[in-house]
Amino acid sequence: MSKVILVDESDREIGEMDKLEAHVNGLLHRAFSVFLFNPEGKLLMQRRAFGKYHSGGLWTNTCCSHPAPGESIEEAAHRRLDEEMGLTCDLKKVFSFIYKAKLDHDLTEYELDHVLIGFSDDTPHLDPEEAIAFKWMSFEDLKKDVRNNPDNYTVWFRLLINEHFDEIYPKIAHESL
Repeated sequence: MSKVILVDESDREIGEMDKLEAHVNGLLHRAFSVFLFNPEGKLLMQRRAFGKYHSGGLWTNTCCSHPAPGESIEEAAHRRLDEEMGLTCDLKKVFSFIYKAKLDHDLTEYELDHVLIGFSDDTPHLDPEEAIAFKWMSFEDLKKDVRNNPDNYTVWFRLLINEHFDEIYPKIAHESL
């Protein structure tokens, strides 16, 4: 299994650990979430593969993962966007936040999550081990659906939409429309 970078609340590296072990022990580690928008301002969503070790079958943002030790957030985000969705584009970091949440399989997600946005209207080419479906959704429709059907979405995505919508939406509205 791959390793994650353990960090303190100021994002200073304090060690490395196997990814699953970090989630079993609920230790703070570095992560990222990519939000990819088309020219109409719709978000590219992915449905996680059912075989994922947590949150299988749930809808989430375009791409999310962890940088490997020695890898920058931007390098990791570009790598995983290509691996999971078969896409490449410019990405811009817009903010970061810390969250802690219980997941399925007795795992805990405790992440310092760096949020990046990008723009593309290319068709994704999914890695079926990572994602089994995709769709483009307007941010307004998405916010309503997350509120009405929260169990269809990953815990981190619900937090991003419910608590950080105003940090993401103005960025895409300004740049894409």
